[in-house]
Amino acid sequence: MIVQVKSLKKRYKKDWVLKGIDITIEEPQIIALVGPNGSGKTTLLNCMTNLLSFNEGSVEILGKANTAPSLFYEISYLQDNRILYGNLTAYDHLKFICRVQKLPFSRIQEVAERVGMTSYLKRRVRNFSLGMKQHLLLAMVILNKPKLLLMDEPLNGLDPTSAINMRNILLELYKEGTTIIISSHNLDEIDRLTNTIYFMKDGALLKESLKELTVIHYELTVSDTEKAKGILEEEGLPFTSNDQGQLGFKETDVPLQTIIGLLYGNGIEINHIDNQKAGAEKRYRELFEERATV
Repeated sequence: MIVQVKSLKKRYKKDWVLKGIDITIEEPQIIALVGPNGSGKTTLLNCMTNLLSFNEGSVEILGKANTAPSLFYEISYLQDNRILYGNLTAYDHLKFICRVQKLPFSRIQEVAERVGMTSYLKRRVRNFSLGMKQHLLLAMVILNKPKLLLMDEPLNGLDPTSAINMRNILLELYKEGTTIIISSHNLDEIDRLTNTIYFMKDGALLKESLKELTVIHYELTVSDTEKAKGILEEEGLPFTSNDQGQLGFKETDVPLQTIIGLLYGNGIEINHIDNQKAGAEKRYRELFEERATV
C-alpha cells in the first residue's frame, strides 16, 4: 500500500475544512487534486506529510504511519517558493538537502541537468524569476528519488516550454516507480498527465476517471441541415443542432466516419468539421459553476 487515508478530518476553530477524506493508492500512479482556492487542497497535503495535525482519521504512507521518521527519506513535498532563502544560491539549497538526506553531492549536477537549471545553479535565489524558483523546488524534491511525491501547484509561473519539460519529468518519474499527487489549477496539463482526478468540494473528495470525462464532440456544418436531420432521425442516430445550423455528435455515440459516409451517400456535402475535447475543465465547471463564472 502506497497511501491509505481514512476518514481524515481537519478543522480550524469551528470550521471543518476536511470532512472525512478517504484515499487509497495501491500502485504507482499520478493523481490530480483539483478544486478552487480555499477548498482544502493544501491543508490535505500538509496533513498527509505531517506538517499539520488533524482532528480525526489516519494517514499511512508506504505501510507506515505518516509520523514515521523513516518516511523523511522516502517521500518529498513540493511546496510554494516561500520556503526558499533569498540569500542562498540554488546550489546551497540542494547541498543542504544532500547533507540531511545523506546523498552524494554528485546528485546536484545530475538533477540540475535534468531540470534544466545548470546555468543559474550558483546564483542567489533573490534574483530568480518565478519560473526559476519552480525549477529549484522541483530539483529539491527529486534529489532523493522519492517513492511518493506530493506537489502543490508545481506549474505556477512556468512558461509553456518549462511546463512541457515539467510534464515530461513527472511522467519519467512515474515510469521509474514514483507515485505523484499533484494539486494544480492547470487543467490542460492535468488532462495530459493523469487519468485519475480527485475534485475537492465542500471538504470531501469526488474521484473521477478522465477516461470517463474525456469525450470528443464533433460539430458539422453541412449543405442542407434539414435534409441531414431527417436522414439522421430516420437512421435513429443521436445528434444535436444549434441556431447556426450545425449538427453535433459525440464520438461515444457514433463514429464520425459513419456520419460522413451516411451524409455523403445521400448527397449532402460537409462544409466544415469542428471537434472539441471535454475533459477535466468541463467537469470542473459542472462542479464549481458559480465560482468558475465569477
